[in-house]
Amino acid sequence: MRDDASSDTSGFFNQKMAEGYDRRNSGLQPISECLHFLMRLVLVDLPADARVLCVGVGTGAEVLSLAEARPGWSFVGVDPSAEMLDVGRARLERAGVLDRCRLVEGYVEDVDDDGFDAVVSLLVAHFVQCEDRAAFYRAIHDRLKPGGRFVSAEISGDLDSPEFPAMIEDWKQVQTVMGATEESLAALPDMLRTKLGVVSAGETEALWRDAGFSHPIAFFQAFMIRGWHALKRTA
Repeated sequence: MRDDASSDTSGFFNQKMAEGYDRRNSGLQPISECLHFLMRLVLVDLPADARVLCVGVGTGAEVLSLAEARPGWSFVGVDPSAEMLDVGRARLERAGVLDRCRLVEGYVEDVDDDGFDAVVSLLVAHFVQCEDRAAFYRAIHDRLKPGGRFVSAEISGDLDSPEFPAMIEDWKQVQTVMGATEESLAALPDMLRTKLGVVSAGETEALWRDAGFSHPIAFFQAFMIRGWHALKRTA
């Protein structure tokens, strides 16, 4: 994924962007809280000493959500942005959970551990260009133990469907809460088509199966944000 759009995120999330990331997304807190609540339910059967990989760890929100609920879990977080990792490291330290975490600057293939009980990747996959998405999911698959669980949420939709014009109007409301300008709202359809790797739910589910996961189970949807979980097949 070095030469796809995901590799550009390290430059996009500069120091100023990283420091203001949580503040800009505060308007979406109800969505985030619901997504994190359901993520914890999906992972409820993990062992008391589970090891969890967070891909695109950013400012550490997912780690904090899981670490508070499960004090015996340990975490590896990977992100291409050093600035985002700096913010996340400070946040995890303030919360008293940094000693249970290892942070890696890079991409999922830069994580040299495997045998994770779970991999979590929220609002990351759409930054990976479509032609590189299969390799992204395979890299995640390879770092899970047999029967380990993958949990992911991404911007998803069929951009050529008859429903897309109405979908984009809903999505504009989300972007407005985040402070979007009239100019950026007008550019949203092009952004989804050319800047991000947005694919339909069916395409995502097929990619997961091809990567070696069981059939993905949908557990979350908020407008264009969709979430699934699946197990690494054991045979």
